[in-house]
Amino acid sequence: MAQEIDDLIAKIRQEGVEKAQEEAAQIKSEAEKEASRLISEARSEAEKIVAEAKVDTERMEESTRAALKQSGRDLLIGLRQEINAMLERLVRADLKQVMTGAELAGIISALVKNTPLSSGSQVVVSLSPQDKEKLEKEFLKQLVEETKKGITLSSSEGMESGFTISFDGGKSVFDFSGQALGDFLSGSLRPELKKILDGE
Repeated sequence: MAQEIDDLIAKIRQEGVEKAQEEAAQIKSEAEKEASRLISEARSEAEKIVAEAKVDTERMEESTRAALKQSGRDLLIGLRQEINAMLERLVRADLKQVMTGAELAGIISALVKNTPLSSGSQVVVSLSPQDKEKLEKEFLKQLVEETKKGITLSSSEGMESGFTISFDGGKSVFDFSGQALGDFLSGSLRPELKKILDGE
């Protein structure tokens, strides 16, 4: 009887061990499947993250290149504008130095003497207040005597240098002001300056 009990206990143990081994094998198999699934999902997620990061990086690089290109364009435009403004300032400053009272007197005298005018024509010359004062003192009386024409000098507060002249009492005007001459000279020089800036 003791032997039978021992055999029964051994059999129960054996069955329990086998069942435990089967369950362990099943648990192990399920764990391996789950691990494999999780690894596959993780790989897929990692590949997706890497692909998205690559797209984001390319987009960012493209955006950075576009921003740098635009900044370069803006810099060149700003530089050209500053150079053009500097050119205009230099031209106007030179004109102001060149258009002295004596030079103005010579130019105005040549214009008045060489322009055929009908009798009774009124010549009106507008200048800066400072230039008007100089020419009235030194030049106007002599010019009127030489040309035998009525000449009126007037001042223009907005004019820094040069003059405007009218041969019909102010109805039409020829503009030789520093502003007009500066615009003309700057406009003439700009195409050459553009060639230099463009490296042509």
